Amino acid sequence: GGFHSRCRRCEIKSNKNYEVIGNMNIMSLLNALPGAVAQGLIWGIMAIGVYITFRILDIADLTVDGSLCTGAAVCIMMIQGGSNVWVALLCAFLAGMLAGFATGLFHTFMGIPAILAGILTQLGLYSVNLKIMGKSNQAINVDKFDLLVSLRYIKNVAIYKNTILIVVVLIILLVAVLYWFFGTELGCSLRATGCNDKMARAQGINTDFNRVLGLMISNGLVAFSGALLGQYQGFSDINMGRGAIVIGLAAVIIGEAIFGKIFRNFGLKLIAVAIGSIIYYFVLQIVIWFGIDTDLLKLLFIFYSSLSLCSVNQNLHSICSCFRKITELHGISSLCRDQLCFSLCGMNGKHSLILFLIIHFRKYTGTIFVSTGFVVILI
Repeated sequence: GGFHSRCRRCEIKSNKNYEVIGNMNIMSLLNALPGAVAQGLIWGIMAIGVYITFRILDIADLTVDGSLCTGAAVCIMMIQGGSNVWVALLCAFLAGMLAGFATGLFHTFMGIPAILAGILTQLGLYSVNLKIMGKSNQAINVDKFDLLVSLRYIKNVAIYKNTILIVVVLIILLVAVLYWFFGTELGCSLRATGCNDKMARAQGINTDFNRVLGLMISNGLVAFSGALLGQYQGFSDINMGRGAIVIGLAAVIIGEAIFGKIFRNFGLKLIAVAIGSIIYYFVLQIVIWFGIDTDLLKLLFIFYSSLSLCSVNQNLHSICSCFRKITELHGISSLCRDQLCFSLCGMNGKHSLILFLIIHFRKYTGTIFVSTGFVVILI
């Protein structure tokens, strides 16, 4: 009897220990979540910059791996030199725009493919960043300098100093400015360039100028994000931008996969990208909490991204194949049919459905023009 009672007490004590350990693990996850949200928001600004080139301009720009570090390096060195934090952020943004300008010149003026132009600029920025910092890394102390955001400003601080709140306000202002800009004539021409550059040139739009401008805006945002990230983590490092394009694409794909059918407005799409970045870091934190090997994170992301992009490409191919069959039935020439299917690549589902109904149910003779999501039929 005494033996069984001792075993029973040991079993109860063991269960209590497991409960305590489980609670400690959950508490460790909850304590880490505010930091993950703050970091996800900062990287969300970078993801918005990636969205501009990847989705709007239809360019895979690898400059971001270098311009992120450029923004952090400029900001940290200027703050160390006594400059105001807002002035340092502005200079970081301008430095990123210069990096995008270099990539744009490589691509448009010199005729280098966009992806190779980004790689060349990224490699050149490695030396530039070393010259800016003077060495491979530079640290900054929140106790000695007045920083806008910091890892210490996550908990137990005044509300106006809270990093999460500050970055949320910055993202809202940023989305509002971008929403206004892409609604202007220049912004619409930039969107038309990425949608269908041949049709945009036919409308008299300077597509080379728009590509350079889009790359400048994108890398300016990436550098601005890097400046905030350097303040947040307390240092800038020459390798801090390595793999930034992976995180940016992850945020874009996750945001579109979850909110793509809900957020139709352009501004809401930008917010979805920022939320996708938060989700990325939230999942990253959970993976670390579960004890999964963090060396496999990028491999898992590549697997997920490839499946998502494969699904998108298959749907687009099916739509174009369907339109080719329909236009063949109505006697549209092969040249017009190819231009029509090519234009569909830049149209959203609503306009594609309208065009489908027009072609399928209306008998007409004339010419179809497709330009930036609008359909004009001349009878």
